[in-house]
Amino acid sequence: MSNVPLIVSTEWLAERLDDPKLRLIDATTFLKPPEGGRYYNVWSGQEAYDEGHIPGAVYADLLNNLSDPDSEFTFTVPSRERFTKKMSELGVGDDDTYVVVYDQGNAIVGASVIASDWASRLAWQLQYEGYDNVAVLDGGFVKWREDGRPVSTEPGSYPKATFKGERRPELLATKEDVKDALDDENVILLNSLSEADFNGETDTYARSGHIPGSVNVFFGNLSDPETKELHNEEQLRDTFEQVGALDENKKVITYCGSGIAATWNALILNKLGQQNVSMYDGSLTEWTADPSLPLDTVKKDK
Repeated sequence: MSNVPLIVSTEWLAERLDDPKLRLIDATTFLKPPEGGRYYNVWSGQEAYDEGHIPGAVYADLLNNLSDPDSEFTFTVPSRERFTKKMSELGVGDDDTYVVVYDQGNAIVGASVIASDWASRLAWQLQYEGYDNVAVLDGGFVKWREDGRPVSTEPGSYPKATFKGERRPELLATKEDVKDALDDENVILLNSLSEADFNGETDTYARSGHIPGSVNVFFGNLSDPETKELHNEEQLRDTFEQVGALDENKKVITYCGSGIAATWNALILNKLGQQNVSMYDGSLTEWTADPSLPLDTVKKDK
């Protein structure tokens, strides 16, 4: 099967669970807000996968296997060799297969955020390395279970693959790219974090605030908390049009804290037809660590 939709429903996936060309991947990772310190506590979703997952799925560890182990920043894109080796071992890469990625819950433990941004992170990495036949499951494992669909504790496996395709550097933005964008009216910097983060009311990162000139669309507001599915296209389109992100004459650079939530917004922009999108991998973790780089905050009226 080729040309899968960017986002698929649980019904769509259920109808294809036995398709030998399907490669189903659980990309669960967990974050918990910091207690008395900066940055989040982060841990692998391997245990959650072991306790129950969609039948046939294999587990991809974004934290320990699919990030650069030598980077000072968490979740930095790994070398192509490291990424493609792991994907090949999981059975991903051949031309005649397609991938569906999902994750198992909220982006932040204890928060009411509905978004499959761990899944979108892996989907983005696959696209970055040249594998485009990938979809994200709308509503993830939470929606799958709520729909009464089967769950398994049996580990999945696929035949080893040969990862093909070429890296697409235009999908990744660097710190230098963002610095250049500060004075470029043809580039929209899209902050994907909460309004409080954007305003500078939190202290998760080395410094608080947002990159100057940014607009804000919180990634956690794009899905319906009741249905767990994305809002309808009209509502999504209105959200991004309000900040100018669907202007076909402009480039969009999405960012967040560590390049996770930003991939969710990038995915939705792609779904809405905006193809000129890159993601700032270092995001605020890297930007705020450099005291020479500017930040803005927003003061609310009392």
